Amino acid sequence: MSTETIESTVAALTAKDFATDQEVRWCPGCGDYSILASVQKVMPTIGVAKENIVIISGIGCSSRFPYYMNTYGMHSIHGRATAIASGLKASRPELSVWIVAGDGDSMSIGGNHTIHMLRRNLNVNFLVFNNQIYGLTKGQYSPTSEVNKITKSSPQGSIDHPFNPAALALGADATFVGRTMDRDPKHMQTMIARAEQHQGTSFLEIYQNCNIFNDGAFEVFTEKSTKLVHGLYVEQGKPLTFGANGEKGIRFDGMRPEVVEIGAKYSADDMWIHDEKDFYKAQILTRLFDNPSEVGAVFPRPFGVFYTNDRPCYEQMMSLQIEEALAKGAGDLDKLIRGKETWEIK
Repeated sequence: MSTETIESTVAALTAKDFATDQEVRWCPGCGDYSILASVQKVMPTIGVAKENIVIISGIGCSSRFPYYMNTYGMHSIHGRATAIASGLKASRPELSVWIVAGDGDSMSIGGNHTIHMLRRNLNVNFLVFNNQIYGLTKGQYSPTSEVNKITKSSPQGSIDHPFNPAALALGADATFVGRTMDRDPKHMQTMIARAEQHQGTSFLEIYQNCNIFNDGAFEVFTEKSTKLVHGLYVEQGKPLTFGANGEKGIRFDGMRPEVVEIGAKYSADDMWIHDEKDFYKAQILTRLFDNPSEVGAVFPRPFGVFYTNDRPCYEQMMSLQIEEALAKGAGDLDKLIRGKETWEIK
């Protein structure tokens, strides 16, 4: 098949081409349905043939994902989706590899694999469904559950300090960190497309409502009446403003961010201008919630691309290293196994 034929075939795909005949077995009303629909809508736009797309998941409600995507995929084991995806990408760098995991799967048992994949920077896309609960095992608190969360495993309230997934990703030197939510499909699809375009590991946290065990956890950020007041949508080169009519903003007082009213004293030009390449401001941005400002207000929850960085991908450097080794000539496996040291047993 010629290159032109492949490109025309890819271009002709629609969201329906990525749906399977499998019965979707999530609870009615689960946020996973919205994420699935958004991924299926984005896939035809990335210019990759279905047979070159692989979705790997771990264990959890979100990890049913590969069954519902008409691509190659693997429903792997708890917390190890990142490790398996790393091996696949290293051996088949030409594939478009996607990882789907929940907050428990990726931040708890799989936390170690997550941070090492991020620092290695393989060119894969990591979608983390964060519902702040263990949904598949019927409602225990998770690594992202808030303090004092009352669940079946914490009847008196959780005393664990939660992970901030985006801040964790930055701490592991991820080269793309962003956040979106299931109840804003337009924003989510834009973010998924941005993640796919990034060359390196893209870490996209998706707030996902578990309407059975943690319903309404993110309601203040998703409801039309409150989302503009409590949510902050960051865009490259634009000031950080929010509010029903954009009447509030975030500016720096020295190196300390504060919430201010836009009007007589401050204009939008005085606000913090978002720069996706600024690693230091990204550190502040990912922590920008649940902290009172100088004027007594509460910082909004940011959504969008917090940070991007261009860094060589692991599989590219590995391929170069292999080529350099092969250029030296064929190796001798027996000699390699024997090594340089021998012992005689008398």
